[in-house]
Amino acid sequence: QVHLVESGGGLVQAGGSLKLSCAASGNIQSINVMGWYRQAPGKQRELVATLTSSGSTNYFDSVKGRFTISRDNAKMTTYLQMNSLKPEDTATYYCYALLNWSLGYWGQGTQVTVSS
Repeated sequence: QVHLVESGGGLVQAGGSLKLSCAASGNIQSINVMGWYRQAPGKQRELVATLTSSGSTNYFDSVKGRFTISRDNAKMTTYLQMNSLKPEDTATYYCYALLNWSLGYWGQGTQVTVSS
């Protein structure tokens, strides 16, 4: 089992930046993939970015070149650096961990609001 706690959300103007953090605890050695998803009101949850244990990354097309996923193994924390934010990036952002290629865990979410 893994416990995930997100932080770093907030209100920012369009064009600004935010950095989200996801602190993991528990059976972290079994994590295969860490990811960030987001869900806007009235919309389905969508993938934003993923980072595998081998270091491979994947990004949703609309955030490529603006968002960067990374991790600090010593701090057991995964980050999402978000630059050039747009109002359409407004959503609740969720951290996700995949264990043993079969078990998925979610954080509680952190709100990101981008004003125009």
